[in-house]
Amino acid sequence: MGVDSQFDATGVGDLRPARFGRGSWVPDEPLQDFLGRSTLTVTISRHPFPTENAAAGLSVLENSTESLIDGLEVDSTRLGDAFQLSLTLAKSRCLLDPEASNLSTWQAWVNAMQVGSATFVATMAREGEIRCRIAEKERVLEATGPQRYSNPGSWLTAFYLAVICREKDRLTTLCHVPVSLLRESGAPYDEFVYSWVEALQAYWLGSPDLGAKLVAAIDGTAPQNPHISDPETTAKILYPPMEVFHRLVRENHAGFNRALTESIEWHKEYWSTEDNALQATGLVALAPLAMACLAYDASFPIEVESEYLPIALLERDWPGEFPT
Repeated sequence: MGVDSQFDATGVGDLRPARFGRGSWVPDEPLQDFLGRSTLTVTISRHPFPTENAAAGLSVLENSTESLIDGLEVDSTRLGDAFQLSLTLAKSRCLLDPEASNLSTWQAWVNAMQVGSATFVATMAREGEIRCRIAEKERVLEATGPQRYSNPGSWLTAFYLAVICREKDRLTTLCHVPVSLLRESGAPYDEFVYSWVEALQAYWLGSPDLGAKLVAAIDGTAPQNPHISDPETTAKILYPPMEVFHRLVRENHAGFNRALTESIEWHKEYWSTEDNALQATGLVALAPLAMACLAYDASFPIEVESEYLPIALLERDWPGEFPT
């Protein structure tokens, strides 16, 4: 039957960690040994990435991102461009700050999260104005309705960012975005991606159909599925976080860490190729990081260390530093 007997006939109930969804941001301490870490910790280094001109490149990227964000009140349909560029900046900052220990790095991640969330607030509004906080300012944007960029891939990115930044209210808002609205973007996506969106929405909102949605998502990534548009990306980037999440909701600590390790190894392999190695997108493993954040806040021991998983983001060092 597969996927743990179809989640025991999909009777998984509400497995969302209460501390993450409903309580404060102070969970029980993760399970650790007397040295403060697991004795089974696996370390996975990041693939080589040139740093010679990184500081200058970051300055240009920061100026471009700031300009795009400042222009959103004039043309809110640039949200897609602003989202992509702000995420690139956030990941790029981790090239020189792999632990995300600098305030400027956290600010970049918050900005990307805010733009991503605003994208879907604007998408859900068919007309009128919306108010969103982006880059330390309250901004008045125009409703956009569905756009090409308000697709399931962008929704997943916005969800992951909200998890990493521990933004409960924004997560709830994102999880009320109808999947039908994502389809209206017109962007081509494999059907399993929509099932994955539905699974994450069910998880966060405590829906009883979580098991069925996750089974559909995982089954849809099977190599024998003739409708997969990009088998390599599916196998190495899209499927692994689903398996990590599966072990999270099953509360399987050992299985979770095995799946997390494998997801980072696949991420590294994918982004180490000649075609991909110089893309800033690969500097941080966004989806596995989000799954690890969920697990960390549920007191799972995290037995993987990697520059792909900036530790200050994972261990919740920054939330509350300034209004978001």
